[in-house]
Amino acid sequence: MSVNKTKTPTKHLITAALPYANGPLHIGHLAGAYLTADIYARYQRLAGNDVVFVCGSDEHGAAITIRAKKEGITPQEIVDKYDAQIKNTFDRLGVSFDIYHRTSDALHHQTAQDFFLNLEAKGEFETKTSEQYYDAEYNQFLADRYITGTCPKCANDNAYGDQCEKCGSTLSPLELINPKSTLSGNTPVLRETTHWYFSLDKHTDWLRDWIERGEVNGVQLHEPSAWKNHVLGQCRSWLGAGDDDKLLPRAITRDLDWGIKVPLKEAEGKVLYVWFDAPIGYISATKALGIEQYQDENWWKTYWQNPECELVHFIGKDNIVFHCIIFPAMLHAHGDYILPKNVPANQFVNLEGDKISTSRNWAVWAHEYLDDFAELPNAADSLRYAMIRNMPEQKDTDFTWVGFREANDSELVGTLANSVNRVVTLINKYYGGVVPIFGNGIDAAQFYDSTKTCVDNIEKNIKSYNFREALSEMLNISRLIDGTLQTHEPWKLYKKDHESQLIKDVLYVCLQAVGALSVVSQPFLPKVSEKLRHILALSELENGDWAILVEKLSNNENIIPSGHKINAPEHLFVRIDERLIQNQIEKLQNTKTAAAVPTDDSTTTYEAAKPIITFDDFGKMDLRTGVILTAEKVKKADKLLHLTIDLGYETRTVVSGIAQHYAPEAVIGQQVVLLANLAPRMLKGIESNGMILMAENAEGKLVFVAPSEAGFGGGFTVR
Repeated sequence: MSVNKTKTPTKHLITAALPYANGPLHIGHLAGAYLTADIYARYQRLAGNDVVFVCGSDEHGAAITIRAKKEGITPQEIVDKYDAQIKNTFDRLGVSFDIYHRTSDALHHQTAQDFFLNLEAKGEFETKTSEQYYDAEYNQFLADRYITGTCPKCANDNAYGDQCEKCGSTLSPLELINPKSTLSGNTPVLRETTHWYFSLDKHTDWLRDWIERGEVNGVQLHEPSAWKNHVLGQCRSWLGAGDDDKLLPRAITRDLDWGIKVPLKEAEGKVLYVWFDAPIGYISATKALGIEQYQDENWWKTYWQNPECELVHFIGKDNIVFHCIIFPAMLHAHGDYILPKNVPANQFVNLEGDKISTSRNWAVWAHEYLDDFAELPNAADSLRYAMIRNMPEQKDTDFTWVGFREANDSELVGTLANSVNRVVTLINKYYGGVVPIFGNGIDAAQFYDSTKTCVDNIEKNIKSYNFREALSEMLNISRLIDGTLQTHEPWKLYKKDHESQLIKDVLYVCLQAVGALSVVSQPFLPKVSEKLRHILALSELENGDWAILVEKLSNNENIIPSGHKINAPEHLFVRIDERLIQNQIEKLQNTKTAAAVPTDDSTTTYEAAKPIITFDDFGKMDLRTGVILTAEKVKKADKLLHLTIDLGYETRTVVSGIAQHYAPEAVIGQQVVLLANLAPRMLKGIESNGMILMAENAEGKLVFVAPSEAGFGGGFTVR
């Protein structure tokens, strides 16, 4: 196949969140941003479009220096170590970046400093002198991540100065209760310091128009209905709805010795805040690509400064505010840059029913998986398949090792590999690997049409960021092959008549579907696609081959002609030995055992049980599952959140007393159980139609009763 030269390629600029170079990649990272971005980029290339796919290591910020102190080495040694490991892991997983750059690179430092100076010259900053925490023993002001303490929202004792990772609330260091320095362990003191603040308040109105209507100055830039509900909901929580609701100025400098120096004489000893410099890394990576590949210092502008280019950011939900509010405000304030067409943020993946935690080592590390499963053919694609199949596109999902094995054995081996192997084996056995001549013994047009329907559905879902559904449609091509083979049973026909034309026709059309699989599987399973091309003795895929495939199927043309010689079958996937899975489960259990802290049950107290009710009492409750679409604090009410909940058949307004436990942006997309037939009640002027079921754990923390929970054990009291 070759590129259709008559088509003018659409420019696509695709970014994936820059991973922190302070640790390895785990499966949550893969499902959050990188596999989605890779699928989208690979598809757009195959569709014949002009694609630039950039990423790189985020090598600044307090997290880097904290890791360096723990390991007793320099920050540069930390970023060098993990940059190399992360890049190697991406390569082994087949993630197809056009460039994987580094924010420690001199080009990035210059780009970020130039961006800062541009905004400074345009009056986008204001300086403020305020009191900030200072560690007297280390003679150093403490950046957000150098301070821990008790979260004022959920009482978590290990919250950071910028965020509580337990409830997801965005914090400031001064909000922490009982703050401690991570450097010395001492209680920090307050001292005056001056910082530069980005005036986000000036950008509130146009950002609201852009988020809600997709418009900036009357120009339609994106379609809000194409954005995910939890992305829009989190943005609305930040922006508010009233004229008096304004974003607050945000500090974009820090008192640190590791990072990009603020390029002003009066800012000696200060560096750019990592969340100011990191997204600029997308720009500097594109610059580096233009210089390295095209020797053109201005090539990057044909993407970043081209209104015809479509920019899409792939991220996890914890980065929504930075990519939908702060970075767009920076780009708009600069004036020369395009804004993203979409930010299809994914939710989180849990592991065996528990939140992934790097500090507790509760994770499946991608590089360890690749080592542990190295003997399996296409082990990287087995993992890719499992993560895409269970991708948290609209709500959190759960990865289990048992589920991983079942998906591999049942779907990859039992459906995909089996369908390909049967066709390839029979053609090799009956015809020496030579594709037979088609004789119109079966309705090829109907078969091509069915195959094209699957291909069209894959394409439609990728364009809509519904990657799970797209993957399912890919598997439907294998099911189409299996169904055709089972209907005609060519192995039985062969026993009666070796020269049967029907056998030739059945295997011929089925092989065309295998040829289609070799194309459409590439975005999801690149190594399998490559092996399929080898088995079919077809050339490597080129840009535009997807469009050519669709054209051939539309015209009932063959993908693999008669007389073409294919190769012998090869294993695409094999069933996974239960011992391999058990080893992984035991590894996790050992982690949990090591982290367990003995408790004295005699000190535990429980709330008294409520009076016994009858089954008829219970049966009166109408319990419904739903998803929180929007959330905002109720004015003049510290405990209340104003929520809208999608129940599938309608949307409900509910006022819930969980504001002291969860920030509004942390609950958007959360799946809940709602008592739907509770009488409406007015709370602070808002009619609440239902009540969310919550549970209180032993620490007094309210947690959601998710529909997927099997029960309420472990000392939880339903409220």
